[in-house]
Amino acid sequence: MKKLFALLALAGFLVLGYQSQAQEESADTTSTEVDTTAAESTPDPIETTPAVEEPVAEEAEAPQSFHQIIKDKFIEGDWQFMTPVLICLIIGLAISIERIITLNLATTNTDKLLATVEDALANGGVEAAKEVTRGTRGPVASIFTQGLMRMSEGIEMVEKSIIAYGSVEMGRLERGLVWVSLFIALAPMLGFMGTVIGMIGAFDAIEAAGDISPQIVANGIKIALLTTVAGLIVGIILQVFYNYLVSKIDSLVNQMEDASITLVDLLVKHKLSK
Repeated sequence: MKKLFALLALAGFLVLGYQSQAQEESADTTSTEVDTTAAESTPDPIETTPAVEEPVAEEAEAPQSFHQIIKDKFIEGDWQFMTPVLICLIIGLAISIERIITLNLATTNTDKLLATVEDALANGGVEAAKEVTRGTRGPVASIFTQGLMRMSEGIEMVEKSIIAYGSVEMGRLERGLVWVSLFIALAPMLGFMGTVIGMIGAFDAIEAAGDISPQIVANGIKIALLTTVAGLIVGIILQVFYNYLVSKIDSLVNQMEDASITLVDLLVKHKLSK
């Protein structure tokens, strides 16, 4: 019996040892398979290559101001040719602005002035009317004053005085316009002259280079044409001011003529009422 139990115990130990060994081999096999799978699933290390730096796109430049653009074009057009054109613009604008201020100050409310003169003639006579016209600014009041000063010599002398002094006032109103018209014609001519001289310089550069290079031709023509553009722009600006001044003077002349006729009628009426 003891031998039987000893054999059973030995067989049991052998079985347990075999099972434990089998479990260990199974665990090792599983571990190996897991490692192999992990190794297969793990990507091969990629060789790190230095990243190629992409060129950074240059930031868009901020748009230039109008003043900066004009300055650049002035320099590109060559100051020797652009300066006379600029001088024409400055002097022409100065005269135009002075004329505009003067003509606006010379504008008179003729209806109100005639009503005041009529009241003065009715209440205080010619001397009172003279005080009114002398205290009023503008060419219409000056013509009235000259006409009233000849009242003692008759209506015909009043009319002649008004006509003569009206021509004087018209000349004063038109003073300076001849210079504006001169600069209107002179600025484009100076621009054309700069263009012609610039073209001659471009052909000289072609001759010196011995070859017709597009860059040389384009650069020379660009510089030459900038003076023409500048002259035309100056002429257009001054032409606008000139037309405004002419229209303003025509309006004042019409006011003077209408007011003068009305004044003569008032003086005739006042003379007959005496």
